[in-house]
Amino acid sequence: MLPEARTYPDLLRKFSWDIPERFNIGHAICDIWAEKYPERTALILDEQDQKVSFAELRSLSNRLAHLLKARGVLPGNRIGVLLPQQLETAVAHIAILKAGAISVPLFTLFGEEALAHRLTDAGAKAVITNHEGAAKISGLCRHSHSAPFIINTDDDFPAQLQEQPDVFPVCDTLADDPAILIYTSGTTGKPKGALHAHQTLLGHLPGVEMSHDLFPKEGDKIWTPADWAWIGGLLDVLMPALYHGVPVVARRFEKFTGEAAFELMARHSVRNAFLPPTALKIMRGVEKPPPLNLRSVASGGETLGAELLDWGRQALGVTINEFYGQTECNMIVSSSRCLDAQRSGVMGWAVPGHEVAVLDDTGQPVTGKEGRIAVRRGSPVMFLGYWHNAAATREKFDGEWLVSGDRGIREQDGALRFVGRDDDIISSAGYRIGPGEVEDCLLKHPAVSMAAAVGKPDLMRGEIVKAYIVLSAGYFASDGLAAQISAFVKQRLAAYEYPREVAFLEAMPVTTTGKIIRRILRERARHD
Repeated sequence: MLPEARTYPDLLRKFSWDIPERFNIGHAICDIWAEKYPERTALILDEQDQKVSFAELRSLSNRLAHLLKARGVLPGNRIGVLLPQQLETAVAHIAILKAGAISVPLFTLFGEEALAHRLTDAGAKAVITNHEGAAKISGLCRHSHSAPFIINTDDDFPAQLQEQPDVFPVCDTLADDPAILIYTSGTTGKPKGALHAHQTLLGHLPGVEMSHDLFPKEGDKIWTPADWAWIGGLLDVLMPALYHGVPVVARRFEKFTGEAAFELMARHSVRNAFLPPTALKIMRGVEKPPPLNLRSVASGGETLGAELLDWGRQALGVTINEFYGQTECNMIVSSSRCLDAQRSGVMGWAVPGHEVAVLDDTGQPVTGKEGRIAVRRGSPVMFLGYWHNAAATREKFDGEWLVSGDRGIREQDGALRFVGRDDDIISSAGYRIGPGEVEDCLLKHPAVSMAAAVGKPDLMRGEIVKAYIVLSAGYFASDGLAAQISAFVKQRLAAYEYPREVAFLEAMPVTTTGKIIRRILRERARHD
């Protein structure tokens, strides 16, 4: 969707949206390529050492769409997809969307309570899953009269599909018809269902293309460890890549290790990768990574900081492009080395097609001052609203602006700096401290593998900075090491920013998408 350009200002001048009235994601990411180049590779299944063509993807998704229709699925019905990164997951989403139904991505590590909330809230008609998922769902739906029916991909799935025709009349959906109901990760409160239209894929494309240095290019091949149940895996990688005819490597490790990630990218000559900050921090511990063939690496979800960016240039051979967004309105800010749109401490610039601002307390855009990061209504990537929650939808907006819940600073040239979430900001002795800068400094200490900074209540200062640390291999917790780490930060940042207390953890509390849950750490700090 992005035009060729050499600089960010040039890109802005040339860009305009082209959103058709009628659009179906399932058709766009599968059938169009299957008609033009049926043998073109769509998926590379690492564990099976198998390539899947667009023609095969079309046949399988058409058969599954017929099976869903035969089981009573109607346009608008919600269908859960509870599967890891594998062929059946892609087939399921494509089939659901072709049938005009709404796909509900579900994470395989969810427990019964998390699944029950999402399936009940969505009013799911069916769930496509495997033996493990079926066992969970059967348990939680045992006493329900409106339990979803299950299509089990481990239960002779090929035979189930083989009975169905391999030609399916794709539902003639409008671009703004509902398509995907994806639940927030729940860092605060119960997860809410963000309902997206078919056009959300088109809305994602400029941000995906900018963060991967004008993706796609000849020879591109993409992988992410992010599960396809999350917006980062599904709409930042799988669907945009298939839309562009770029092969997607499918592999999500049961336990992510830096060594395994490097080995997989080297073995498949991966050219593009979306690596969340948590994955990068783990990979940073690999002493001698193999040479890679990467053209672009994008990362988002938390600010990276100079330390990780410097490491990325050395170990990955590219400058990592940061991007920003959230489940409700994703990929709205990005950096891009090929457009000279990068600067230390900046998360990026507004992606073409999105008007991003920083609002003051009166709701007015400001420059050079900290405020609320917001994006103006009208972007095709923006959600339609929270599922059956009009009040929460209204609260998400301030007039014409969708307010992210994050704080930042917009500079004179439009560059955007991330400060932190509203509830992550530390207020100490009159100073407002964003955790990102403190955490970036902490990561520069060789003993620190992962770090989180939160505010701890203090009678004199209001709050003090408290750091929670996961140590690198070979280091052991001690009062002396805590004091050394604290002094390390004090020497490099302003005197008010250093952690006055340091605590060591075996593991960092994170969401299923890998974001640090500072809420848990703040609560812990209150009682320490």
